[in-house]
Amino acid sequence: MYLTGIADEAGALIDTQLQATRALGWTSIEARAVEVPGHPKANLHDLPDAAFDIVAGKLDEAGIGVCCFGSTIMNWAKTVQTPFEVTLAEVRRAIPRMQRLRTRLVRIMSFKPGDDDDRIPPVVMARVGEVTRMFLDAGIQPVHENCMNHGGMSWQHALQLLESVPGLQWVFDTANPIFNPDRSKPRPWPKQDPWEFWTKVRDLTAHIHVKDATWNPARNDADYNWPGEGKGRVRDILRDALSRGYDAGISIEPHLAVVFHDASVTASATAQYDTYVEYGRRLEQLVADIRRELAA
Repeated sequence: MYLTGIADEAGALIDTQLQATRALGWTSIEARAVEVPGHPKANLHDLPDAAFDIVAGKLDEAGIGVCCFGSTIMNWAKTVQTPFEVTLAEVRRAIPRMQRLRTRLVRIMSFKPGDDDDRIPPVVMARVGEVTRMFLDAGIQPVHENCMNHGGMSWQHALQLLESVPGLQWVFDTANPIFNPDRSKPRPWPKQDPWEFWTKVRDLTAHIHVKDATWNPARNDADYNWPGEGKGRVRDILRDALSRGYDAGISIEPHLAVVFHDASVTASATAQYDTYVEYGRRLEQLVADIRRELAA
């Protein structure tokens, strides 16, 4: 088992991401958005070639790997009405870059559902299946995240997707059930149960995202918390994973200083960096405490 993080939450610049990773003593990052001087911030598969070459060179120089690529492939910003060529082009750009970085995992999704959707359309299954085959053929393991997408509508939808797409595995996010409706249940849809969702997909989970949150009815949104201090059942899920021999990555996604899909949530660069490093240290302590409990 190893600890890592979605490093753009420490800062957009690749130098900042590497600095935070070294401060934590970790050996890899989960790459998502990145910026190098002279080029605007972009997802790793959207950077111009010259910018990507700089990123790859800095990673090599620092001796820090990319364990997982947090792509935007079929994410919540796209629907089934988005031309599929957009998705295919992202996959084609991602594969050679992942191969150059020796990255084994790629996070994908399954498009944003409509407000009233409670089923996964056949076209979604077909597209996720094609993307999965493309990555597997390239020696890369796709992992689907429970988020604001068709596969994340409930644990039942997750299993349906996993059973319908051979070779697909899961990245489980501990906090996403806090704000996602359970569309397997009658309306009005209640929020999902993080523990219940975890127990249904844990055997096909190849990567874990740790963020924690508490639902705030007054804001009709989630408030994000330090790991283990919200309602994401972070301690219980990590304890269960480690007790069952989980030996893959656990990646922090704090959302305390910045939210990737909400530009209104911002903080100073110093606060963003410090929060990320503190979040990582708190996760280290939480994992150490759990290991002591399990060894007792």
